[in-house]
Amino acid sequence: MMKFRFRRQGNDPQREKIKQELFAFNKTVEHGFPHQPCALAFDPQLQLMAIGTKSGAIKIYGSPGVEFTGLHRDAAAVAQIHFLQGQGRLLSLLDDNTLHLWELGGASRDRGGAKSEGVVYLEEKRNYSLLGRPGLESCSASRVTVLLLLSSCDLLCVGTEGGGIHFLDLPRLSLRDNQSLLLDQVMQSIPEDYRCGKSLGPVESLQEHPKQPGKILIGYSRGLVVLWDLSTRNAEHMFLGKQQLESLVWERSGSSFVSSHSDGGYSVWAVASGNTYTHQPVSSSIPYGPFPCKAINKILWRTIQSGCPVVLYSGGMPRASYGDRHCVTIQQDKQHVTLDFTSRVIDFFTVHTTDPEHDYDDPKALVVLLEEELVVIDLLTTGWPSVPPPYLAPLHSSAITTSCHLDNVPANHLTVCVCVCVCVCVCNLAPPPRQQELLLTGHEDGTVRFWNVSAVAMTPLYKLSTANVFHTDCDPNDDPLDPTNDPEALQEEEWPPFRKVGCFDPYSDDPRLGIQKISLCKYSCRLVVAGTAGQVIVLGLSDEWSDHTVDVSTVDLLQDREGFTWKGHDRLEPRASPAPFPPGFQPLVLVQALPPASVTSVMLHAEWNLVAFGTSHGFGLFDYHRRTAVLARCTLHPNDSLAMEGPLSRVKSLKKSLRQSFRRIRKSRVSGKKRPIPTPTSKIQEANAALADQEEVAPVQRRIEPRSADDSLSGVVRCLCFADTYLRDGTHHGPTLWAGTNSGSVYAYALEVPGVGTGRGRPGGEGSGCVEAVLGKEIQLMHRAPVVSVCVLDGRGKPLPEPYQASLDLATAPDMTNPHSVLIASEEQLKVFSLPKVGAKTKFKLTAHEGCRVRRVAMVTVCSTAQEDYSETSLVCLTNLGDLHLFNVPALRPQVRYDCIRKEDISGIASCVFTRNGQGFYLISPSEYQRFSLSAKVITEPLCTVELERPLETHIRSLLHTNTSGNTHSSLLETHTLLAVPGGDYNRTWPRCSNVHK
Repeated sequence: MMKFRFRRQGNDPQREKIKQELFAFNKTVEHGFPHQPCALAFDPQLQLMAIGTKSGAIKIYGSPGVEFTGLHRDAAAVAQIHFLQGQGRLLSLLDDNTLHLWELGGASRDRGGAKSEGVVYLEEKRNYSLLGRPGLESCSASRVTVLLLLSSCDLLCVGTEGGGIHFLDLPRLSLRDNQSLLLDQVMQSIPEDYRCGKSLGPVESLQEHPKQPGKILIGYSRGLVVLWDLSTRNAEHMFLGKQQLESLVWERSGSSFVSSHSDGGYSVWAVASGNTYTHQPVSSSIPYGPFPCKAINKILWRTIQSGCPVVLYSGGMPRASYGDRHCVTIQQDKQHVTLDFTSRVIDFFTVHTTDPEHDYDDPKALVVLLEEELVVIDLLTTGWPSVPPPYLAPLHSSAITTSCHLDNVPANHLTVCVCVCVCVCVCNLAPPPRQQELLLTGHEDGTVRFWNVSAVAMTPLYKLSTANVFHTDCDPNDDPLDPTNDPEALQEEEWPPFRKVGCFDPYSDDPRLGIQKISLCKYSCRLVVAGTAGQVIVLGLSDEWSDHTVDVSTVDLLQDREGFTWKGHDRLEPRASPAPFPPGFQPLVLVQALPPASVTSVMLHAEWNLVAFGTSHGFGLFDYHRRTAVLARCTLHPNDSLAMEGPLSRVKSLKKSLRQSFRRIRKSRVSGKKRPIPTPTSKIQEANAALADQEEVAPVQRRIEPRSADDSLSGVVRCLCFADTYLRDGTHHGPTLWAGTNSGSVYAYALEVPGVGTGRGRPGGEGSGCVEAVLGKEIQLMHRAPVVSVCVLDGRGKPLPEPYQASLDLATAPDMTNPHSVLIASEEQLKVFSLPKVGAKTKFKLTAHEGCRVRRVAMVTVCSTAQEDYSETSLVCLTNLGDLHLFNVPALRPQVRYDCIRKEDISGIASCVFTRNGQGFYLISPSEYQRFSLSAKVITEPLCTVELERPLETHIRSLLHTNTSGNTHSSLLETHTLLAVPGGDYNRTWPRCSNVHK
């Protein structure tokens, strides 16, 4: 018998053009809090804040939606950053002793076939490395310790470890020859009795005189402070401090300054004319003495028109009692608050008046950058409460365990979420997004957080805690809102007057509270969260407080099967008495799976009032409207003893793992092309066997070894799916439930839901009957590869709409006249089967062709940039190598492939979640999501306008002045309007955003 093998067709130019109009891969914006921050800067004129990280990244933030990112060529930590105020320029110092000048600039960019003018980017313009004097200074002596930008922004003062100060012209970043201030010159002006043969130490602080530009305050580590005149190159005044110096700050009038020291104290020095030396400060204080205290690392002194000045400083805690605390203290007259944080203080600044015409600072807010979060304190409100920032919220306040994305969220439902949570009113001039998007994150402490990801800024909306459903060590009466907003609870009786501030709390009261899976119906506002101890909680949205007892139901997945004993953790004990629940999502019923293993999959169908859940032991179906269990199916293999050990109490047996590995090796050595196939027990197995007999492995394909049926955790339920389709026969459709397991098994159940089915009334589920489930099909994949996803396609090959979409006319009704099909994605291949006979139609062997395994699967709809009404539905697969493959549906023809995530980034691959419009999110650090787009049309990235007047560089000035053609410029300022484009359709004309300065 002759065998014909069809040759693969060449590339169709028309199809390639369509693919370019549909698909384009872009990494667009990073959401969340920067990982490992180490530097902070603020430009009061442009209202921009910059954060530097240990990986060498610089992130600039303005109003929500205004974000810029730059990355140094060398992955060195950013030690310091400073703005050239009002110019859109930034200086960075790395820990490799190099200086870098950055600039906000504009350029044209081609996005999805549409050209966008003036897209803003952060670009490195110059760099400079400071070298020591040959033969005189060692490398350590020339190491930069502090930078000072003069207010004119044309001169940079660089203090070093050896005590020398060098001067660089800006923005050219060039060293001024023979003008460095060396330590020898300063030592000549010091009294003999102060020298004592000791070095002055490194330069610790440089501060410009607020009223006399050209004079700078130089602070040395030993304690000496020098007022130096740059124009005359002379020491105008010397302050002979005797305590090791940490920082300096001027009082606004310039008549005094404040120094902080290593003993936990600070001193106020008067700057008087006439006398060259000052031996003693006007006043000194050790706030938390007389006990030995830690150093005050930084101090700010801010004057207020209506009262005493505000003093703010970090550190200074008593070593013995509170030496491990991370604190910033605020003092004003008799008011004294010690802000107690859960992570290390990096830096802080105040938002205050910088206009030189004003006589007072009048601070409005304190901004503190911590190692794990950003905290803002309101200095105008009594009690100095904290203010939740509109973005840069710590996603990892408790470790993220799962995530879920929803698109096209109804505006009224989003409004309810905003009304019941602590939200911040911010000014955002960007156009409203075309659709509202939510990202839900589940956390280790049993909380679920709601984030608005409709635009560039990831805004916190709402926090839900599930801890008060159970008896735990945490207090169920704790207010889920920020307690620091209560003025009566701000002051503590203890000394120092600590106040807990911030929301970063990496410790969980009970690891069993961890959220593993989330499912939300955006139309009915029904939410399902499932946890580590087998708890499945169904919640509903309410705008009022409620005190009630949560109904509890148990579902035994083992069904009294003999020979299995659960050796893991106990279930969480539900609260028997009524508990208070704040406005928002409130629990309706708790479903407890037994054994209490971690929930591996969950699916909600709010229109049928059903929730399905799966664990490593099986899956269950629950009717939360009638509070009854519908189905419990055990999927355990008789040899699967590992599933009976909880994830919190067992370690996988190395001996068993090695034994299974050697078993696979022995099997792979068996000679012969054909392998024995067990007797088929279903039609699909017969079809697979027939295909195997006729099929030869192509030269480009890899031989895939079948997995053993008794592999560990083979009963884990990986995916669940509800669908209204044809399962029993081709004439009657109805509700079905599909479940896929780790052993390559797929179970399909026909459901009898009152009021739902062919020829029946509108779905409502309010009949008097009960929901019933009957096993309709059982499919076993040949190689027993874990089933990652199950999706039912209608007669047009399109995914079925979400619950309520068809009944509410929010989506095109599915095609119920032509035969349906089911797409089953395993770790090794994609396969489409016809329904109801479950016959194989088409497949794509991803592992055999590409040598990778499927980790994440989703159906996405991408729109064309050329035709407004044209779109395609595709299947996107993320593999263990971190690449993305897109296939058309239902033919499963490969369309495009992109490299997305590093294959070594296992946590990033595991955390990836796709959106229905062709975007995605994955964790690039514990606190940051990377957003990307597969669509050429739907791209979410910053839109902002920065209008500024930037001084021309010196060499350009000379060219303008020497131009004899008559085209000289009367102004030496260049005006820039920088425009970036946000997510969405690039064919639209977007108005300007915020952060406009001229």
